[in-house]
Amino acid sequence: MTGGRPGRRGRRSLRPVVLAAAVALTSGCDTPVAGEAVTAPAPSAPSAPDRAAELEPLLVEEVPSGLPRLPDGQVMPPAGEKTVEDVAGYADDPAHERAVLDDYGYRFGWERFWGVEHGALTSVFVHQLRSRAGAAAYARDLAANDAGYYAGSLAENPPDLPGGCWLLTVEDPRDGSGLDGPAAISWCASGVFSVSVTAVADSLGDARAEVRELLPIQLDRLQSHGG
Repeated sequence: MTGGRPGRRGRRSLRPVVLAAAVALTSGCDTPVAGEAVTAPAPSAPSAPDRAAELEPLLVEEVPSGLPRLPDGQVMPPAGEKTVEDVAGYADDPAHERAVLDDYGYRFGWERFWGVEHGALTSVFVHQLRSRAGAAAYARDLAANDAGYYAGSLAENPPDLPGGCWLLTVEDPRDGSGLDGPAAISWCASGVFSVSVTAVADSLGDARAEVRELLPIQLDRLQSHGG
């Protein structure tokens, strides 16, 4: 597949207002039966990835529709690892886009695709940022930006998706949009991750069903790694 991935890779730049996150920490101690008061050590959880290669195994490997996995090099631009330079390069003004990404605290990402030539297509994008606030702002602004580009219907917190997500539905894509059929495009913030799942299918119902089933699976895979 060449040049046919869903979504507008050269998105219009958005200068975000990233809100500082205030985190309240609470602590407590157990009361032992006898002896000195001690606090049981908390089990260690895997930390967020330090590089994109550690992000790759956190992405789902198959999709509910059973579409075949597309090799990263078979889509253009290639899928797989995404650096700040890669994402900035999709914009009309890469230097400005790089500054915008720095404001979000963008670190790196990974993309994966499943599909058939000129037909059904599913994609998962996971991007890691430096803070939860940055990840939430990134997901929110991408949702608003793509809603304007595709002229679809955008819903915040739709009842059939996990909380904190946005869903854009496009039933009749315009020519040149890059969508080969009805599409459902979702964005969620999960900890320091911004997650997007897109499905293009024969019907809007099929596209929504793919996103509805796949998105929670992907979010679950990130939960123990800062998601």
